Amino acid sequence: MTELICIVCPKGCHLKVDEENGYTVTGNGCPRGAAYGQKELTNPTRVITSTVRVEGGTLKRASVKTSSDIPKKDIFAAMRLLDSVTLQAPVAIGDVVLENILGLGVDFVATKNVPQKA
Repeated sequence: MTELICIVCPKGCHLKVDEENGYTVTGNGCPRGAAYGQKELTNPTRVITSTVRVEGGTLKRASVKTSSDIPKKDIFAAMRLLDSVTLQAPVAIGDVVLENILGLGVDFVATKNVPQKA
């Protein structure tokens, strides 16, 4: 039996996941909590947030995030891809920074506007 705190909403339900009985979840206040508990033990995923360099902009860095969650085991490999990225200003929220990272069908997208220097 594994105990988790659900992070799907601010309520923070205390979940118990029984791996020996089909990953049955108890303690959840909603169906999303049950799905989270099962997924966290069978295929944990995360959304990644980070920053990348920007040249010619009013800021030196722009924040980015993955467009969807990726397997937890791939986080460090995905982060290494960002080391070689330098964007040219202007940068707009939603701009695709890297497409299809690690062949997962997930992109890194900008989450900060960076205007060009005047």
